[in-house]
Amino acid sequence: MKNTTDFGFEQVPENEKERRVAGVFDSVARRYDVMNDLMSAGLHRYWKRFTVEQSRVRPGDAVLDVAGGTGDLARLFARRTGEAGRVVLTDINAAMLRIGRDRLVDEGLVMPVTQCNAERLPFATGSFDCVCVAFGLRNMTRKDAALAEMHRVLKPGGRLLVLEFSRVAKPLAPLYDAYSFRILPRLGQLVAGDGDSYRYLAESIRMHPDQETLKQMMLGSGFDHVEYFNLSAGIIALHRGVKY
Repeated sequence: MKNTTDFGFEQVPENEKERRVAGVFDSVARRYDVMNDLMSAGLHRYWKRFTVEQSRVRPGDAVLDVAGGTGDLARLFARRTGEAGRVVLTDINAAMLRIGRDRLVDEGLVMPVTQCNAERLPFATGSFDCVCVAFGLRNMTRKDAALAEMHRVLKPGGRLLVLEFSRVAKPLAPLYDAYSFRILPRLGQLVAGDGDSYRYLAESIRMHPDQETLKQMMLGSGFDHVEYFNLSAGIIALHRGVKY
């Protein structure tokens, strides 16, 4: 019997999830950044800046942006590492990566761009001072394998930052559910022409591990000093772990 995993609320064979997630991001790539601004009322920019601040990245560091999509975090990290540093932008989705590369070049930022699966990173062990994955982990088929790979490519003392949707504070849950399942798909249909993909987004958030579960997963993957910061009442959580 084939192993299965979640695709939103649906259970699918593991080898099918990657294809279906690719279809989601092929569909929404062109309007992805516009939708991020609309969905979060611009707050995603604050969440990303906070992530970079908590990364402890310094000039000259090497940073890997996993599932970096349209390049928001890669841009922020590049400004922080400076000319002596190195930022590598990766994503499994070619459409998203193409948009990210073009936007970075338009801003005068030329950096390595690699299409790859986070569960099989094509980088040597101990290559990076920091690895970051923002809003990408929940879409990965084998999250434990991806976390293990991120641990492998970090240098001793390197940090992993995971920025992801999480569990909202209970008093806000009914309002958040109404927004997620009633308004968000309609907004996706209106702006991106694809309500189904944004319905998947809402479902995938509910299937993603909560704050404490993800912390335990990171500890199980070899990270130490794992902590998390709840942002916007837990709608978003930033987890940080260190490789020793």
